[in-house]
Amino acid sequence: MSEMVINTAKVLRQITQQQVQATPEELFDVQIAGFNNTIRWNVGHIIYWMDQYSTLSFASPSVIPDTYETLFNSGTKPSDWSSTPPSKKEMLGILAAQLLRMTELTPEMLEVKLSTPYAMGPFQFNTAGELFNFAIIHEAIHLGTITSQLKGSVALTKD
Repeated sequence: MSEMVINTAKVLRQITQQQVQATPEELFDVQIAGFNNTIRWNVGHIIYWMDQYSTLSFASPSVIPDTYETLFNSGTKPSDWSSTPPSKKEMLGILAAQLLRMTELTPEMLEVKLSTPYAMGPFQFNTAGELFNFAIIHEAIHLGTITSQLKGSVALTKD
């Protein structure tokens, strides 16, 4: 079962990378009605939280710049940014580096109990695999948001 989780994470990350690569950077900062954020924010948010969940799950060191927390943590939004966000190229590089780290995961690593259970609202994760599996779900949700924002942005540019 753990091998399936790792494989799913790798496949999802490749799909995310393909979507980000195919999205013109001029659409990254378009904020369409109904969304509190942008494509760039969602990509950065995926990167930030995968880094956090990997650190919590596998005690691996963070591989992202400190600025990602202030730009892409939950509750942040582009309208509050006071620094320049990373480029599409930089984010694609980090997405690729995170995928490379995923290839190093083993099923045994997912079975390890967390030193402290990770609580998120009413949910509690006790093993590295449970938390990493949630990270996959989280990425898929935000990939869906990116896809919706892209469709809305393309529609705006045609008007």
